[in-house]
Order: sequence, then C-alpha cells, then structure tokens
Amino acid sequence: MKTIITALLILLTTHYGSCAKILGVFTSPGRSHYSLGRTLMKALAEKGHDVTLISSVGEKEPPKTKGTYRDIVITAVAENMKEMAKRGEMSMFDHGDMNPFTANAFLIRMLPIMMEPSLRDKEIQKLIHSNEKFDAVIVEQFMNDAEKALANHFGAPLIVLSSMGANYWVNTLVGNPSPISYIPMMSTEYSIPMTFLQRVENSLLFVMTEVLFKWFVYPGQNARIKKYIPNGPDINDVLYNASIFLMNSHPSINQAVPYVPNMIDIGGFHVQPPKKLPQDLQEFLDDAKDGVIYFSMGSNLKSAELPPEKRDAILGTFSKLKEQVLWKWEEDVLPGQPKNVKLSKWLPQQSILAHPNVKLFITHGGLLSTTETIYHGVPILAIPVFGDQKLNAKAAVNNGFGRMLPYNDITEESLTQNIQEILNDPKYRNNAKKKSEAFHDRQNTPMETAIFWIEYVIRHKGAPHLRVAALDLPWYQYYLLDVFGFLVLISLVSGCIFYYSIRAVLKKICKSKKLKQT
Repeated sequence: MKTIITALLILLTTHYGSCAKILGVFTSPGRSHYSLGRTLMKALAEKGHDVTLISSVGEKEPPKTKGTYRDIVITAVAENMKEMAKRGEMSMFDHGDMNPFTANAFLIRMLPIMMEPSLRDKEIQKLIHSNEKFDAVIVEQFMNDAEKALANHFGAPLIVLSSMGANYWVNTLVGNPSPISYIPMMSTEYSIPMTFLQRVENSLLFVMTEVLFKWFVYPGQNARIKKYIPNGPDINDVLYNASIFLMNSHPSINQAVPYVPNMIDIGGFHVQPPKKLPQDLQEFLDDAKDGVIYFSMGSNLKSAELPPEKRDAILGTFSKLKEQVLWKWEEDVLPGQPKNVKLSKWLPQQSILAHPNVKLFITHGGLLSTTETIYHGVPILAIPVFGDQKLNAKAAVNNGFGRMLPYNDITEESLTQNIQEILNDPKYRNNAKKKSEAFHDRQNTPMETAIFWIEYVIRHKGAPHLRVAALDLPWYQYYLLDVFGFLVLISLVSGCIFYYSIRAVLKKICKSKKLKQT
C-alpha cells in the first residue's frame, strides 16, 4: 500500500512539475489568425498546461482539456476595424491592382493602425495590472511588436508565432540571413530565379521596408509600450528578445531558405483530421458524379463584396460547367445563382477538401488555404488580392499544382479557360499529390514539433543558447562596412605611400642624371 501511495505521489509531482502557465496573445480580428492561435493553445492545454488565450474572437464554450483553458476576449481591435471599414479603408478588393511598392506601404501603414487599440483594451489592462505570472508568452507576429513587451512585463520567455514563412518581419528580428538576390519580398509575385530587373525592384523594396520600419513602425510600437505597459521596456529590448520563432511554413509549401537555430518549421500544425460533414453537404459531395469545384475567398475577403462585373463573370463561368460548385457566399441570396451552385455562409473547408470528389479549389491564395489544399492533394486556381497571396499563388504555379488568375483579369473567358486547363490536364492533380506526400513525410507531426519546442524553451529558461551573435552586432558590423572601410583606407594609404615612394625615387634618379650631365 505504501509503495502504491509513493508511486501516486511521484506521478502527481511529475505532472504538476511539468505543467506550465502559458499566455497566448492573438489579437488580430481575422478568423484565420485566431484559428492558428486557438489550435496551438488548445493543444497545449490538452497536454496538461494551463493556458490563457487573449483574442478578438473567443469561444462560446471553452474546450474541455487536461489543463485549464481560459479565454480573454478583447473588443477594441474589432471595433477599430469596423470604424476603418465605415471610412472605406478596409475594402481589400479595391487594392487588388496595387503595385508591390504601394501594397508594401499600405500594409506597413494599415496593420499597426488596425492593431493599435489592443493594449488599451480593458481586459488586457486588467491582466497587466494583475499579479499573475506566466512561464511563457506566445505572441503572433503581425505588425504588433508592442504586444511582445508583455513577455518582459510578466518576466517570461517570449515565443513568437509567424503566421507565414520567413520574411522581413521575422528575419531582421532573429539575425536570419535573407539574401534579396533570391528571396522575393512578401508583396511581390516573383518566380525563382528572379530576372535582373526583378532583383533591382526587390532590392528597392527591401530598402523601402527598412526605412519605413526603422522610422515609422518601430517608433510607433515603442510609443504604445510606454503608454500602456507600466515601466515598459524600450522597443529595442523587445524586438530581439524572442527565444524561438515558430514558423507556419515547411519546404513542401514554401521556398527553401536559410534558418537560424531558433526558427522552427511547424507549417500545417492547424490542419485537423477530416470530420463528419453535415448531411446536406455530404449528399451534395457524394452525388456529384462529375466532381465538385470548391470556391472560397477565405475569411477576410468576402465573395459577397465582389463588384457586379466580377460576380457576373464568375456566375457565367459556373453556369456552363458540368461539375457541381460549392461556393462560400456570405449572404442569403445570390442573384442569378445557377442550378449547379450550392451556397453557404460557412463551410468546413478542411473536411470538404478531404472528399475524393473535390476536383479543384478556387481560392484567394492565403497561406492557410494553400497549406490545406497541399495537405489533401487538391489542385488550385488562385485569385490573389493582397498580402502574401500573390507570392503563394506564384509558388503554386512554379510547383505545377495550380494556376494563377490575377483579380483584375477575371472575365468569363479567362476564368473558364483556367478552370478547364486544370480539370483536363492530369499534371495538376499529380503534382498536388506529390506535394502532399512531401508535406506528410516528417519525423514528427507539426503540432508535436511545436509543443516540444515551447516546452524546451520553458525547460531551458528561454534557451538563450539558440540566439545567434548577429543580434548583438550594430548594422554596420553585421554588413562588414567597418571592415570594408578599413580595407579601403589601408588600400588608399598603401597606394599613396607607393605613389609618393615611386615619385621620390624617380625624382632622385632624374636629379642624379642631371648632375652627371653637368
């Protein structure tokens, strides 16, 4: 009996000793961003950790888990977005024809403004002024660097989740090499390798981004820290403080690029096994003898907001197809709805893509949708509008499992041609299956990898040994400008010494000749 009690005490001690208090900060009002945060925090709670998730969405009923799961729902960011929408600042379809420079400036200007109210929300302020302690703070990277100061405030290691692959927002904060000679900036749609002119434009975009971040974004984030966090640290003590960056990417999805040790690929961690479909959807998919085309523009872009001419071109195309079409449409009625089109305001995308009758996914090219279609091996027709969508769409084209139709080029003719090309050429589905095989071929699941590294950081008190020395170097030392300057100076001095030495020798020779002649 005594042995049994001792064993139980050891088990209990082991369980509670490994249980950590983890704060997740995912304040973006976008449903896709919340999905990433909620999926990760729920998995940590199921592992036995006590988690708190700050978000703009929240759950009606928090999930039942082994550890505790607490929702803190803020409203300030969503309210700010509504005000911006009223002023006409958030209609993404209006920005589909932006050039890379304008699109880059738009994102850098709008995202910090959109996220500005988060720290002043009463719920976050209540938590800030509490006496709570956490073992780790996880913050999404979304132009919200001021929120990372919560890790400093709570005295916990900072873990950052990037909702996309390696990019400028991440590389500069971990000292990751990112040669602009072959890594396109996020707002472009360049193929690899880039042409000379594309490399010129990519270089100018990099310089523009550097200037805007250093002179606009970071000073603004620093002001937010000082305003909303008591004794808040300086932004420079926050930016380079992350123990690890969890990257929502993988070489099967994204371009292969260099990584420093504290950048961890977990792309696809949000993908769940297919769930049972509602009966009407199951019957619709099962009965489609010619297959199904699934059409969704994601959670941020709404199909119902498409301009009439674009909507009519899409309707005209769908009405001529023999395939059934499942369309995520956010209103009750679609004028001119063809008989082969089924509408729904919300659709279980992952379970739909898993159905064998789905032949094509027409998408905006968001990274989560791209990841899910690769997971299930379904070819895509991407209609990118903003952000990284063009880059993702171009990658699908380069990898042979999709085509890209620019939003401004949508006509009934162009849309029909692209759909028929994908449906009639088996290479697209074959390439999608190959990408899916590469995606699944891993030593551990993406979620297992994510949880391991989060617990690793907690065990090793921030794991400072993963940090590269580049973060401690001034920019001129990192780029070896001081070394180049020194070498140039030595070359000039040596050249001058050589010049004047030769000159002196020649003068002496000339003088000697003159003396002999006299």
